[in-house]
Amino acid sequence: MAGGVAIIIGGKSYPGNLTVYVAMAAFIAAWGGLIFGYDIGISGGVTSMSSFLKKFFPDVYHKEALDTSTDQYCKFDSMILTLFTSSLYLAALIASFFASTVTRKFGRKRSMIIGGLVFLIGAIINAAAVNVAMLIIGRILLGIGVGFANQSVPLYLSEMAPYKYRGALNICFQLMITIGILFANLLNYFTASIKGGWGWRVSLGGAGIPAAIIAIGSYFLPDTPNSLIERNLKEEAREKLRRIRGTDDVEEEFHDLVTASDASKKVDHPWKSIMQRKHRPQLVMSIAIPLFQQFTGINVIMFYAPVLFKTLGFGDNASLMSAIITGLVNVISTLISVFTSDRFGRRPLFILGGTQMMVFQIIVAVLIKQSFGANGEADRLSTATSSGVVTGICLFVMAFAYSWGPLGWLVPSEIYPLEIRSAGQSITVSVNMLFTFLIGQFFLKMLCGMRYGLFFFFGAWEFVMTAFVYFLLPETKEIPIEEMQQVWKSHWFWAKFVPDEENTEEQLQSI
Repeated sequence: MAGGVAIIIGGKSYPGNLTVYVAMAAFIAAWGGLIFGYDIGISGGVTSMSSFLKKFFPDVYHKEALDTSTDQYCKFDSMILTLFTSSLYLAALIASFFASTVTRKFGRKRSMIIGGLVFLIGAIINAAAVNVAMLIIGRILLGIGVGFANQSVPLYLSEMAPYKYRGALNICFQLMITIGILFANLLNYFTASIKGGWGWRVSLGGAGIPAAIIAIGSYFLPDTPNSLIERNLKEEAREKLRRIRGTDDVEEEFHDLVTASDASKKVDHPWKSIMQRKHRPQLVMSIAIPLFQQFTGINVIMFYAPVLFKTLGFGDNASLMSAIITGLVNVISTLISVFTSDRFGRRPLFILGGTQMMVFQIIVAVLIKQSFGANGEADRLSTATSSGVVTGICLFVMAFAYSWGPLGWLVPSEIYPLEIRSAGQSITVSVNMLFTFLIGQFFLKMLCGMRYGLFFFFGAWEFVMTAFVYFLLPETKEIPIEEMQQVWKSHWFWAKFVPDEENTEEQLQSI
């Protein structure tokens, strides 16, 4: 058994194609990823703007701009400054629990509408901020919006997509995250040069545009057949399934959805059910995958790219331009996953991407150590080293963008049975937001304390997560969501937790 890879022999194949109707619905829903990505990209650029620091964080401004004796690794070390960035993710963590109930009882689209509206209000407050308190309140509202969007959008995309195209459509969520990051970096580059020092208001307020689009657009979206059946709207679900599949031959898929829904209604407490032994594989993956996704170190790059590049000795414009370059690499590389995840599978991309990230984390760490020294005594990197660092970071971002970035959202969204789906997705979002918050809050402190060793720290995690996938994650491509339980029954390790039912329709063979 090579790492417990599973294949299906004679598995179900539901009829239906990728219709224009589904493609348009997925495009609109994926804008929920854009609000998440925009915020990831905008915060780092804004916190590197001197006018923003001077108004809200004068101590950091003085240390960064005026105190030339400061250790290069510690120039931006401020818990209040990082709280501006990370408070959003703490709010998203808490909101995801409430979003789970809304998503289950009222549908995926209503959860997306709520997320967009709350995010829009937060963007307006941030753009109008006159003190740190307004900034934090705005960020908390943004976090609530992100919590609802991240809970509902991946589920929506996975449930709407024909199983053969589930990977490509779900990865649209991550693609929109990367586009949001790139757009934010571009906007920061231009607003930083606005005379009068108010460009940061444009950057923060710009978040309202994608928020309005997802809030308004979601109102016109169809709800998923899974959600309609879950709410006892079976005839409407049947008609919706015919439309989104582009065929009248949907009875087999509809029957399986109803069967899964009926089984899920026997579960009064999905949070209790997900703790049962038979759901141990899903519980472990709902925790491990988002945890590992954050410990790739990607948000060190995406949150603080301009700050990081500025810390490494790049000038103001150079640091923002370097962030644009990494953002562009992020978008282009995510497209690789769109076209390969359903063809080659999730496992190969996870393993290849994890290995590539580990290699270039180590290379960047070595380059920084050689230039700054162990104690950050040098003022800036040489031109050659700067080019090497940007190249290394771009290749790291590339690896994340075709592997752990999109697949970290795709795989959890497709592995849960309906009875635990909302709870499982809520755990995934919560773990993701928890460790996003922790890394966002403590990264600059860690950089100051661990120095170049921080990159070795993340490199070690990438080794661990790659080994985890190799041994414990089965392949999930081209398997209908409602048939996913068979994957665990065939796995060399997880089979001991999942009871084998008699007369299963699928024959699975492990290799």
